[in-house]
Amino acid sequence: MKKMITCILATIGLFSACGQKANYETDVFTTKSGKTVKIYALMHSSIRIEYDGREIEIDPCAKLQNRTVDYSAFPKADIILVTHEHFDHYNEATLRLLSAAKTQLVMNQRCVKMYGSGTAMANGDKLQLADDITVEAVPAYNTTQGHLQFHPKGRDNGYILTIDGLRIYIAGDTEDIPEMENIKDIDIAFLPCNQPYTMTPEQLVRAAKIVKPKVLFPYHYGQTDVSGIPAQLQGIDVRIRHYE
Repeated sequence: MKKMITCILATIGLFSACGQKANYETDVFTTKSGKTVKIYALMHSSIRIEYDGREIEIDPCAKLQNRTVDYSAFPKADIILVTHEHFDHYNEATLRLLSAAKTQLVMNQRCVKMYGSGTAMANGDKLQLADDITVEAVPAYNTTQGHLQFHPKGRDNGYILTIDGLRIYIAGDTEDIPEMENIKDIDIAFLPCNQPYTMTPEQLVRAAKIVKPKVLFPYHYGQTDVSGIPAQLQGIDVRIRHYE
């Protein structure tokens, strides 16, 4: 019954994303104190999170090939997290559109330098964003020979975002790196899947078995076929959304 309710909520989100002009698949979660977290699948690596009247945007980008997100229809962000400077993660115009005096903009050092402001986090840094929200920057990089130049070790971030006890791992552009062994107690994970830039489906499966999230969203997958992943991860609730 619980799984059925979750599916219904996700379907409702597909048809009506809180009155937005566009519709996005929506998954609803509950924090330890009973508050609601809504996660909207915008596209590729762009994620919107609503929590307790606050807006959190992850890698907001308005256009990617033939897909667009109308961020002008969204409220100003309370928190924005940017993993790194590639065009499908960092878009200056979108950041400025979403930003207001209240906005906490958290990025890696390269993005802060490019944007001219924001809070820079390096791998291993932790930050208290609110009484009930923390973020930790974790490594995200390539390990396959011939791909190391795409995301060199130490430059980019993944993030562990903890919202009232709900732990969300946003991996960023990475392969199945050894540091994933240190990522524990994850409720929701976003793991990327498209070579040569991130992981193959086989690498994603290995990463998921290491991290062991309760819920897994393959994302950033472009044209990669991720349909076979759920069958390989028994015990993990794998949800395929439109994160092409």
